[in-house]
Amino acid sequence: LTTERWGDLEELFGPRGACGGCWCMWWRLTQRQFEQQKGEDNRKALKAVVGSGEVPGLLAYLGGRPVGWCAVGPRESYPRLERSRTLKTVDDEPVWSVVCFFVTRECRQQGVTGSLLEAAIEYAARHGAKIVEGYPVEPRGSRIPDAFAYTGLASVFYQAGFTVVMRRSQTRPIVRRLVANVGKTSERSLRNK
Repeated sequence: LTTERWGDLEELFGPRGACGGCWCMWWRLTQRQFEQQKGEDNRKALKAVVGSGEVPGLLAYLGGRPVGWCAVGPRESYPRLERSRTLKTVDDEPVWSVVCFFVTRECRQQGVTGSLLEAAIEYAARHGAKIVEGYPVEPRGSRIPDAFAYTGLASVFYQAGFTVVMRRSQTRPIVRRLVANVGKTSERSLRNK
């Protein structure tokens, strides 16, 4: 996501900011800040992040239309992780974190999340990451609503070669994948998926 693609993100997220005015700012803010900024102020905050030159995530396209989003960046970009009892740091290793996915309703359950995760791994590796970490949900029993699976499903991460490194919750493992050699693969285009 760059300033040139900002309009694509707005199209994808729509007026509700993907989910309840989040605009993918949940992991970047305290609870109080998030509640105060919900909606338009979160949109402005993410736009400012993009305007600063930081790339906060990746977009997926189908036929030239944005259909998916994945937030990825160095773990320190997401201070709420450290404030979480369940997701706090495992060790001193520097990691990149994959914290959020959003896929349009008509493209869900078609592999878009898996493609975005693979692209995030490649992107992180090209930018110096050696370890990529995720915080997926691993539902027990029945299917969970899509809105509660925004960090991705554990099964998608396992299919991408991630393994559990810490489990402080039965339903939310911390998973990692070493990516030292991933950056040598060719860049893939999600436009053709």
